[in-house]
Amino acid sequence: MTEFVMVAGAWLGAWVWGDVARLLGAAGHGAHPLTLSGVAEKGGVPAGQQTHVQDIVDEITRRDLHDVVLVGHSYSGIPVGQAAERIGGRLSRVVFVDSEVPVDGESFVSGWWEGPERLASVLAANDGWWAPPTAADLAGQGLSDAQIARLVAGATPHPGASLSEPAQLTRPLGALPATYVKCLLDGPEPDTTVADLLTHDTWRRVDLDTGHWPMVSRPEELTGILIAAAEGRG
Repeated sequence: MTEFVMVAGAWLGAWVWGDVARLLGAAGHGAHPLTLSGVAEKGGVPAGQQTHVQDIVDEITRRDLHDVVLVGHSYSGIPVGQAAERIGGRLSRVVFVDSEVPVDGESFVSGWWEGPERLASVLAANDGWWAPPTAADLAGQGLSDAQIARLVAGATPHPGASLSEPAQLTRPLGALPATYVKCLLDGPEPDTTVADLLTHDTWRRVDLDTGHWPMVSRPEELTGILIAAAEGRG
């Protein structure tokens, strides 16, 4: 039995993994969706990126989990990538789902596609929080109207400190056993940092023909990818 620890990206809590968690459980695996500090039911509490790394490490040690597949989506790939190297022999594999990855000394803000100044100004204008997306922000991502409404209703402001705090890595990320899931509606190719990592023998790429939130739009396909990754098939 593999223990899957799944962390959502910005604005979202453990609830967003509900369909995938049920499918993993039905397949005989452990499924542990995790809400990060400052988001969803843990909302309103300022939290830095290292707080989120510790959230993940603490969940794994508290439950005494082994043979762990750590799953990070979007923003959470950054704390997940750091937590992966801190749990030692408990780790089996990391799966990055259309996510950012940590770069030592760099932050989510510093890699923002519109430039760091743009995202920093957005956070400053909202008292240090990243406002949740609107329905218009979720268009074109393979989501039904009902799925968009579900995401909008469940999203909460995200603590900006977690986005601006730099990552801390103690060894090259390319040494991790990892699978990168590229959601093609969100762009056909990963960024250059991920593309570089995918040249390592321990990294594999899997494409999924959907948008940026596949745990909502394609939970069955994503579950299959996670199980295959755990079994060394992808």
